[in-house]
Amino acid sequence: MTQQQTPFVEIGRMAWSRLAPTTPNPLTEREVARLRGLGDRLELREVAEVYLPISRLVSLYQEAARRLRRDTTAFLGEREHPVPFVIGVAGSVAVGKSTTARLLQELLARWEGSPRVDLVTTDGFLLPNAELERRGLMQRKGFPEAYDRRALLQCISRVKSGDEEVEVPVYSHLTYDIVPDERIVIRRPDILIVEGLNVLQPPASKAHMAVSDLFDFSIYVDARTASIREWYVERFLALQQGAFQSPDSYFHRFADLDEQAARAHAVKIWDAINGPNLAENIQPTRSRADLVLRKDTDHTVRSVLLRKI
Repeated sequence: MTQQQTPFVEIGRMAWSRLAPTTPNPLTEREVARLRGLGDRLELREVAEVYLPISRLVSLYQEAARRLRRDTTAFLGEREHPVPFVIGVAGSVAVGKSTTARLLQELLARWEGSPRVDLVTTDGFLLPNAELERRGLMQRKGFPEAYDRRALLQCISRVKSGDEEVEVPVYSHLTYDIVPDERIVIRRPDILIVEGLNVLQPPASKAHMAVSDLFDFSIYVDARTASIREWYVERFLALQQGAFQSPDSYFHRFADLDEQAARAHAVKIWDAINGPNLAENIQPTRSRADLVLRKDTDHTVRSVLLRKI
C-alpha cells in the first residue's frame, strides 16, 4: 500500500511542548482570559505547551529572514532598510483564529527588545454592506469576492515596503459593516500579523500576486468541520444573549428568538454561507500554511503540523 505523501510532519501536543522547554511564559491567567475569544477555551497551560514553542519557532524564522535580507543587500551593494516580518493566520469562522492572532501578538511583543507587533484583520477590507447589496453579494459575505482584495494587497505591500504610516479600514462586528471615516494607523512595525478567512488564497484569476505572497510565516487553525459548525452555533447563541441585545446590532432582530429558533437560524446561516465558504475557499488553502494547529472537539490543540518541504 502506497503511503500518502504530505508536506507536513505531525507532532503530538506533548512532544511539541518539549521543543521550547526553557522559554518562560510571560502571560498571566488574567491576560489569557482577556485574549480568549467567545466560545474559546484557551488556558494558561495551552499557552505554555502550544504557543510558546510557536513563538520560539517564529523567532527562528525571523532571524533566518533577517540574515537572508542582510546578505542579499550586501551582495547587491545596497543599503539595508528595516522590513517587517509578516505572519498570516487563516482558518474558518469560529475556529479560534482571532484568538490565535491576538495571543501571538501578545507573546511576540514580549520578546527581548520588545518588538512592535501590529495586527490587521481582513474584516476591514470587506466591501461595505451597501456595495455588497448592490453587487448581490450580501449572502456571500466572507467569500473571497466580498473583499477589496486589491486594497488589502496594496496595504500589506506598503507596510512591508516600509511606508511611514499606512491606514487600515475598521470593521464593526456590532453593525456588521465598515465604520465610515475610521482608520487604524500602522507605523512601521517589526512584526505584522494578518488574520482572516482567506489570507492564504493564491492569486485571483488574472492577478499576478496575492497577499499570501508577502507572508514570511503562515498558520492555519484547523478542526473537523462538524466541530467548527457546533462552535459556530454555540457562539451564535451566546451572542444572541449578549451583543444581539443591543438595538445597534445588525442582528438585533434575532434577540428575542427562543433557543430552538435561534439554533435553527444559526444552522441555516452555517449551511448556506459559512460551511460552503469553508469547503470551497478556506480548507483548500490549508496546505499552503507553514504550520497547522489541529484542534480537538473541545477546542484544545491536539497536534501541530509543521511544513517540512
